[in-house]
Amino acid sequence: MNFYLFFKSLHLIAIISWMAGLLYLPRIFVYHAETKNDDVKNTFKIMERRLFVYIMNPAMILSWLFGLILIHSIGIQSFSEFWLIAKIVLVILLTFYHFFLFNCLNKFSLDRNEHSSKFFRVINEVPTVLLIVIIFLVVFKPI
Repeated sequence: MNFYLFFKSLHLIAIISWMAGLLYLPRIFVYHAETKNDDVKNTFKIMERRLFVYIMNPAMILSWLFGLILIHSIGIQSFSEFWLIAKIVLVILLTFYHFFLFNCLNKFSLDRNEHSSKFFRVINEVPTVLLIVIIFLVVFKPI
């Protein structure tokens, strides 16, 4: 069995799951920020928490774990390549975005949201842009 391809497959599955959460949670925040109904707000709080705890966190952790295994398997010397350094920097930005969303989730849970639905619509584009750049870096591996 080719362990590199096995872990690469697991890495891709984890990333797809993580990205799904990073794209969906801000969309829930849009609707949460717009609603005035307390029952609906409570439903959003449950949805947001479950998405973050049961899907996004495990997927982020597994993305990092399998990514580090892949780096180990191709060798530490690959850190001299631009594409890998750039990818890691962008993944770190996605991780910061992940924890920014966690901060927003906590504020929503306390009914202390500070942002408009328009703000969440705009920041919802951040992971899309980062994902596009990361994919091009990994596929083309520019020097």
